[in-house]
Amino acid sequence: MKILNQGSLFFKCLLLVYIAAVAYLCFGHFDNLPQVSRYIFGIPTDKIVHFLMFMPFPVLVFLAVDRFTTKPWHSVLMMCGIFLLGCMLAGATEYGQSLLSYRSCDPKDFRADAIALSISSLFVFIIDILKQDTDEA
Repeated sequence: MKILNQGSLFFKCLLLVYIAAVAYLCFGHFDNLPQVSRYIFGIPTDKIVHFLMFMPFPVLVFLAVDRFTTKPWHSVLMMCGIFLLGCMLAGATEYGQSLLSYRSCDPKDFRADAIALSISSLFVFIIDILKQDTDEA
């Protein structure tokens, strides 16, 4: 199916929609929402939201740029680049929130973002390495 080809216009558009959704969630004014539990399994709910919000980023970037690599060190560079790009996005959202009167900047939010980016980047790295192994066979 053409829509599932890596790097297709579909994944590029999906990445843009994802970034717009992250911006909306990070900068929106949500005073009228119902209250939810402050903790889930002892973890603050907003940290779980940050984790889930940034988990898809490495996968979407990987699919949007159409980059299966051919050597393990290329995979490492790609993973590090995607992770750093995600951290820049996470840092920019936290900085942007610090400029708004109705939002706050919390380093723990960035930490939750970075943990999600780390796990998802590692997943992308493993998929890329496995793809190299199947290409060699």
